[in-house]
Amino acid sequence: MLCGALTSVWGYLDFVLQDQYDIIDKHTQSGLDLVEKYVKFVKERTEIEQNYAKQLRNLSKKYSPKRGSKEEQECRFSNHQAFLDILNEMNDYAGQRELIAENMMINICIELTKYLQELKQERKMHLSEAKKAQQYLEGTYKQLDNSKKRFEREWREAEKAAQYAEKTDQDLNATKADVEKAKQQAHMRTHIAEECKNDYASQLQKYNKEQNQFYFTDMPLSFNRLQDMDERRIKKLAQGYVLFADTERHVMPIIGKCLEGIARAGTNVNERNDSVVLIEQHKSGFERPGDLEFEDYSQGINRASSDSSLGTPKGPLELLGKNKNKTFRLFNKKSKLPSSSLSPFSTTPTPSPANGPPSPKFGRDPLSYCLMEINKTVKPRISSFRTLKRTPVDSEGFTHLPPEQRRKRLQQKIDDISKELQKEIDQSEALGKMKDVYEKNPQMGDPASLAPQITQTAQNMERLRGELNKYESWLAEAGGRGDSIRYSTHSLNNNGAHNPNSPGAISDDTDSSQAIYTEFDDEFEEEELAAPIGQCTALYNFPGSSEGTISMQEGEVLFVVEEDKGDGWTRVRRNNGDEGYIPTSYATITLNK
Repeated sequence: MLCGALTSVWGYLDFVLQDQYDIIDKHTQSGLDLVEKYVKFVKERTEIEQNYAKQLRNLSKKYSPKRGSKEEQECRFSNHQAFLDILNEMNDYAGQRELIAENMMINICIELTKYLQELKQERKMHLSEAKKAQQYLEGTYKQLDNSKKRFEREWREAEKAAQYAEKTDQDLNATKADVEKAKQQAHMRTHIAEECKNDYASQLQKYNKEQNQFYFTDMPLSFNRLQDMDERRIKKLAQGYVLFADTERHVMPIIGKCLEGIARAGTNVNERNDSVVLIEQHKSGFERPGDLEFEDYSQGINRASSDSSLGTPKGPLELLGKNKNKTFRLFNKKSKLPSSSLSPFSTTPTPSPANGPPSPKFGRDPLSYCLMEINKTVKPRISSFRTLKRTPVDSEGFTHLPPEQRRKRLQQKIDDISKELQKEIDQSEALGKMKDVYEKNPQMGDPASLAPQITQTAQNMERLRGELNKYESWLAEAGGRGDSIRYSTHSLNNNGAHNPNSPGAISDDTDSSQAIYTEFDDEFEEEELAAPIGQCTALYNFPGSSEGTISMQEGEVLFVVEEDKGDGWTRVRRNNGDEGYIPTSYATITLNK
């Protein structure tokens, strides 16, 4: 029960002891419980931050390209590089979340936990002192109460003894000895009662003094100390609240830089530059072939003077195709001629002038003339595709690649060999210095023990120099052909005659049918074709006008003979045996399991 007004100091509380002591005990305990609860809250927050950072790191690692993978090679494109930058920034962002968790754990959880233990010890000490003072006062009160009861009891006994002595003195039958004895008993009881009274008064004075000391000195001092402890706890807890915000605020500038880096990665994307990079990466070095000129093989039909009257040209293969069911057979073995357009190296036969008579050579012997034209127009394609089909791919010299890609790969190979050679040279110099040291200081080692390593290093250097010279010669050869390889068709002059000055013109000296028979017998020996390793379906039309390529139409199904080696080309085959390369991105490829 409160007996006065509360002030700002706990020690000046006017109270009934037990009530106020319990209130302060509960209040200080609830304050310590709050600190402990806040520490647990911050710990769970740090666990959330750590898990969040871990998930972000795993996410960045999951989508980061593996070393040497195709995705890593695509990072030369700005949109791929931007995504890689975003992953790196997210990794840094995760590091900042981990830093938040670490700082919260150190500056809040650990500090408050340590401070909480100190407060618990201090509170226990102050409450113990107050409890002792209270117990001492209660002991003093019990002594006062015992002396009071004894005084009361002895005083009653003294009154009874006095009444008995008076009664005995008035009794006529009582002897003088009985009266004297009763009076002595009453006098003794009165004396004891007086002693009890004095003891009671002394205990009362002592208790009042102790009570005054307890309520005005001991308990206020203990409660003031508890108050100071509780206020320090509140102040420390308030600092923990501020640190909770400051810990994250301190890393916000770095987090902001991470977010700026993500935004900068997006603004750095250059779609036009990516297109240029793709072109530089995959350009073949070939120029677009020129238009095919009209070649008139018809007999008795004059060439029309207007280009608008031209019909579909028919080559000698088509002329022979009409007679494929007749008894005459041009080849004794299976023909492997591709059905695509004529080779860029093919020559144009000399047609008859406009409105003139048919060619005399063709008029005398049509079959011989056709064989001669086949020899001139088809032989270059046969040689080219025979090499394509039957010659293994020269992966070492990269001859299977287009010129531009081959030069890049050769240059890359030269750079790699140069690095290895430099390492071997450095190792050779180091071994030489070590050998000199061993020769000057035999106690450090035996110079002969370095001989095998020196020999092996010298062999490696010789091997690498040989490879370097080989690849440099290939690069010079590739560069000697120029930046691109030109394919030119044979042009016709205004009169339809063959222009002998056109690039790539081939002499038509051979007109013997026997020669073409022998040539085809040599070129087309029957040989087992490589088994297909899968199928592909064309997504787009591809003209296949460059050397080594093959045309295809959208939706056409082809057999895959050799998969992409990393240069963007896949080797395919038709049912009729035609083979060539197509762009890998122009088809959906399914390989056999």
